[in-house]
Amino acid sequence: MPAASTVVSAPQHMQALAHPNRVRLARASLKRAVLAGQLDVIEVVRNCPWEVETMTVGELMRSQRRWGRARARKFLSSLALNENRELGRLTQRQRGVLASELESKASCRR
Repeated sequence: MPAASTVVSAPQHMQALAHPNRVRLARASLKRAVLAGQLDVIEVVRNCPWEVETMTVGELMRSQRRWGRARARKFLSSLALNENRELGRLTQRQRGVLASELESKASCRR
C-alpha cells in the first residue's frame, strides 16, 4: 500500500485570513507613501492597483496630507461621487474626472 502524501497546510481559517492581511499591509504602505509624498494619488486613481480596488475613494483622499473627512466629502460631492464608493467600481470616465480634478487642484497649490 503506497504511503499517502502528507502535506500539512495551515488551517482553513488561517488561509482565509491571509489575503485580507496582505491587502491591509499593502494599503497601509500605500497610504504611508502617499502621506510622505512618494506616491501621487492621481497615479493611484488612474492605475487602480490591486490593493486599492476595494478601498473607498474617501479613504484614499483622506490619506493625503491635510485632507480630512470634510474636505474629502466636499471635494467628492462636487464631482457627484460618493465617498463610500470603491475605487475598483469607478468607471473609466469617473476615474478620469477624479484624476483631472485632483491635477487641477494640485496645480493651483503650486
